[in-house]
Amino acid sequence: MSLFSLTRHLSFSITPKTSKISTLHFATTSLGEKLDAHLQNSPNNVEKTLNSLAPIKLDTKYVNDIIHRWSLNNLQLGLRFFIWAGDQPNYRHNLYIYNKACSLFKIKQNPQVILDLIETYKLEKCVVCADTFKVVLRLCKAGGLADEALMVLKKMPEFNIRPDTTAYNLVIRSLCEKGDVDLAKKLMGEMGLIDLYPDMITYVSMIKGFCDVGRLEEACALFPVMSVHGCYPNVVAYSALLDGICRFGIVERAFELLAEMEKQGGGCRPNVITYTSMIQSFCEQGRTTDALSVLELMEVRGCAPNRVTASAWINGICMNGQLQDVYNFIERVVVRGSVSNGDCYSSLVVCLIKIKKVEEAEKTFRRALSSGMKPDSLACSMMIREICSEKRMLDGFCLYEEVEKTGCLSSIDIDIYSILLAGLCQQGHSAEAVRLARSMLEKRIPLRAPYVEKIVEHLKNFGGKELVTELVSMVR
Repeated sequence: MSLFSLTRHLSFSITPKTSKISTLHFATTSLGEKLDAHLQNSPNNVEKTLNSLAPIKLDTKYVNDIIHRWSLNNLQLGLRFFIWAGDQPNYRHNLYIYNKACSLFKIKQNPQVILDLIETYKLEKCVVCADTFKVVLRLCKAGGLADEALMVLKKMPEFNIRPDTTAYNLVIRSLCEKGDVDLAKKLMGEMGLIDLYPDMITYVSMIKGFCDVGRLEEACALFPVMSVHGCYPNVVAYSALLDGICRFGIVERAFELLAEMEKQGGGCRPNVITYTSMIQSFCEQGRTTDALSVLELMEVRGCAPNRVTASAWINGICMNGQLQDVYNFIERVVVRGSVSNGDCYSSLVVCLIKIKKVEEAEKTFRRALSSGMKPDSLACSMMIREICSEKRMLDGFCLYEEVEKTGCLSSIDIDIYSILLAGLCQQGHSAEAVRLARSMLEKRIPLRAPYVEKIVEHLKNFGGKELVTELVSMVR
């Protein structure tokens, strides 16, 4: 039973448009049959009908397939399914699927769709709960809709639902991310009026919010308030404040706060995230000497740098043109065993490409390969893409084959295959193009639509008609 047949019954007072893509199917025929049968009798209250079919086994791929299909045919229906799915037991939307929903449903471009949804729940007298609203609030947060999130929060009592601390936190975080810290502060004050109290998430959101707009004193002032309410500052709260202080370049105060965290000990003791955040902030400001001081202090305290620390430091000193210092650092951390050679050199290659030192990046990349290192997928993708952008398709293909021998291609950007194949075809490298095309078929790597015409035309001329047929069948 296809999804197309379901959209005829799951309508949201919007006429479905004819889709140009192939029909996606439910995981089982029986589920489709059940939906059809039930929706014929109750076409309006989608949630009630879906609930009658529970339990439905959900996962991210399943939800993604359905919302993709319905975003093309019936946006509001897809949105209602998405909200319903996020409220089901044994399944929770992750950040990826929230961002995907924002994109498919064009939430940022049309925020009114959120308020229309809430109004529809009210008109149809849908049975919704606090968790339903939290899914909506998380969607608002993912879409950057702070004002709409606040309106949704204020609508909850109309459904006889009392907002809890989690609901308030979602809106407060959205407001802080928008930069509206005064309204967020006011909302935090309102919590006490309904016997709710801010928790660590509330305070950390406010600390970050004040720091983001440069109101550091107000961020500092929250710490004694937290303690009075029995919410004692921990490493997360201190690190949020420290990050703000570092970003505004108040070096002396940053080291004072770091010392204070050490003195407090316990749950306030700085961790690798704390130190890495400081290093990253100082490097971004060109304060590599201060960043080095943090790195040394970190090691003295017995906190080993991780891959993110190494990447932040490598990026910072690369930006300042101190390449020799980069190699010295890599040797230092690799010897101590906290970060691998491959991770360090991958970060270096990515950074060199970003600062347009492509020749140096390629030398570094090839040196890493010849030394038996395994660059990560980002470094591999960026390096091959950069070579292709210079129209050096044979070089790109040879590097592709070298990387393939190391086993690093499993997570490489699949766009690279189409870009490289199109370039080989255009430049008349028939043998290499056919080899790459066959490799794509073996790996089930689909052609990207923008490159199909160029690739098909040339491959046919190379005598690969059967190859073309198979490749086209996997076009995305």
